[in-house]
Amino acid sequence: MIATVKYRLGQFFHALGASTPEGAELDWVRGLLSPEGMALFSQMHPAEQQHSLRVAAILRGQGAPPELLIAALLHDVGKIRFPLRLWERVLIVLVKALFPGKAKQWGQGEPRGWRRPFVVAEQHPAWGAEMAQAAGAPPLAVNLIRRHQDVMPEEARVLEDRLLRMLQAVDNAS
Repeated sequence: MIATVKYRLGQFFHALGASTPEGAELDWVRGLLSPEGMALFSQMHPAEQQHSLRVAAILRGQGAPPELLIAALLHDVGKIRFPLRLWERVLIVLVKALFPGKAKQWGQGEPRGWRRPFVVAEQHPAWGAEMAQAAGAPPLAVNLIRRHQDVMPEEARVLEDRLLRMLQAVDNAS
């Protein structure tokens, strides 16, 4: 529990001071994403861009294939459909920690009213997969984006599941 609190506090402070990537980082992203994918990435909140870059950089260091790196860069792109304010992100984290079943339940339906942040948190993987597919992302990257919050089975038997496990491990630690 203490490790989770430290991790979430770190995320909060990263979000407060996040700036849009520049220079070599941005050049590296441009080299991986199509122009349409780059347009999606550019619409993400700077904190989401920085988070996605951290995830992708760690995976690159692990020798990840390009499809996994693309998925890492765009795994949260669905959040641009209904951008969240910082306090809404904090609310989601608190409710998921204290009442995970309620967070999932409140995440169903239309993103309106007080349930809006929970719907975004719950449905952004599907939205992001649709957006990435429309932007020409490889099918494997699209599936990884769609599944990035799925509960994994005990054994990852196929390549997609092994890559998903890698993405989730880094995403949950970054």
